[in-house]
Amino acid sequence: MDLITLVGIGASVLTATSLIPQFVKLLRERSSDQVSILMLTILLAGLALWIFYGILKKDWIIVASNSFASLINMATFVLTLYYKRM
Repeated sequence: MDLITLVGIGASVLTATSLIPQFVKLLRERSSDQVSILMLTILLAGLALWIFYGILKKDWIIVASNSFASLINMATFVLTLYYKRM
């Protein structure tokens, strides 16, 4: 595995896991007062484009990491909406 691939994998892992702390905070505090729905919406759109780009390029690291990030983002989005309505 070359350096370029390792850098790509590292960037993908960090990006894909970046919303986990926010997700955990939402679960613990049961409050979404400081979470921006607009930010989550824009991020989800960007992730969808990254997945599409990865499919077009047949780069499965991009597809996998951004698919995982999308799942975390969607779960965070759902919890945010749920706690804003409570």
